Parts: sequence; C-alpha cells; structure tokens
Amino acid sequence: MLVAVGTTNLAKLRAVTQALKTLFPSETEIEVKGVQVSSGVSDQPMSDDETILGATNRANRAMEAVRNADFGIGLEGGIQKIGALYFDGGWIVVVDRKGKSGIGCSARYQLSQKIMDMVLKGDELGIVMDKLTGQSDVKQAAGAMGILTNGIVNRDVCYIQGIYFAFSQWISEEKYWI
Repeated sequence: MLVAVGTTNLAKLRAVTQALKTLFPSETEIEVKGVQVSSGVSDQPMSDDETILGATNRANRAMEAVRNADFGIGLEGGIQKIGALYFDGGWIVVVDRKGKSGIGCSARYQLSQKIMDMVLKGDELGIVMDKLTGQSDVKQAAGAMGILTNGIVNRDVCYIQGIYFAFSQWISEEKYWI
C-alpha cells in the first residue's frame, strides 16, 4: 500500500505511519511518502472551516504528486475560537482514487491567552512555542500539545485518533455509509 501525505512534518508522518499499521494490520508493505504541497490556506488557520480546507487541499495535492498512491492524506493544524476561548487541534482528510473522502479530527486543547496574544499578533503557533520554550522547530516533535501536557500527549499521538476517524469509511461496515 502506498500512501501520499501532503506534508514533510516528521510528527505528522510518524502519526500516519503508526495509524496505518493499526488500521491495516494485514498489509505487509505500507509505504508512507511525505510530499511538500501547499495547503492553500494561511500559515495559521484560525477556524475549523479553514483548517479542513487546508487538509483537503493537502490530501488532493498529495494524490496528484504521487500518481500511484492508494490514498492521499492531508493533516492541518488550526485554531478555533469557541466562546471567549481558543482551542488548537488538527483536521485530517483522506482521499482515495475512486473519489471517496473521509474527515476526522484530533483531540483539542485550550490555548492560554498568553499564547493567543502572540498568535493574534501574527505568529504561527509553532513559532510562538519555539519562542516560549527556547527550542527550535517544536512542531516537528512534541508540538504545542506535547509542551502543554508536559510530554504526555505529543503531536503524533494526538493526531493518530483523527487519522483513525478519517479512515472510518474504509474500515467499518458499508451499511453505516450507504
């Protein structure tokens, strides 16, 4: 099975690889190919709609880039304001060669006002976390979620469940979808 993923982010690629092993345990060869594609949305999506559009664009563009892929996957992190609070999480879109698509999302967590003040001034969440932690490229490793849970739930772990949900149409009985 060849799966094209519309990112080169290591944490996201780890999540996809782990999820596919669980989703398709009888597959003896699973190749995950990360490709650099544009999301077509802002660097820091600020709504679920924008984030889902970014994930959809990444999934479709990954399929275009890897012509013989069985699936294309797009993963896009974004922030959603709910009431007066801001939450971060990821949306995942899966597409196949037949035109079927599925959508899932990761867990969400509240962002502090301190973090949001920096994001609202124009910095992407990953850059904000780099500045606050003194680390570089946090989004390739633990991610903001890993930092804020003190390493209990890193970015790759958080995205895995969203990937499972996005694949639900392919792994559950057809009677639930048709």
